[in-house]
Amino acid sequence: MLFSEVRGLPVVLPGRGGPIGRVTSLTVDVAAARVSHVRLRAGRFRRERVLPRDAVDTFGPGAVRAHSPAPPGQAPPRRDLLGHRILTDTGNEQGTVLDVAFDPATGRLLALFTSHGEVPPTRLLGLGDHALVVRAA
Repeated sequence: MLFSEVRGLPVVLPGRGGPIGRVTSLTVDVAAARVSHVRLRAGRFRRERVLPRDAVDTFGPGAVRAHSPAPPGQAPPRRDLLGHRILTDTGNEQGTVLDVAFDPATGRLLALFTSHGEVPPTRLLGLGDHALVVRAA
């Protein structure tokens, strides 16, 4: 599944009448190369809520199904991979992230699609406000 396919999907909980919000982005744990959290906008004031990946049952074609609402607590910083600049550990520009493929069952990243080609998740080193850093090929 692609990050771009998940954006905008409703997030539903069993037994609730309607969605609790819509996905705005997925947060990635770069060290583990996995989706760690689902970010969504919900409610009248469009507040952002964050669900840990463990609270999500399935990423489906029509909705993201979760088994529990977002617990209060510390959420990781909001750094969306899509559109992020890519630099190598040697400082070379490698374009921008266009999309990311991930396994919807495990959250494991499969590939990053960039303006300069495909980058395997094993090359990921870090993600900051300024750029995604990858190992030079």
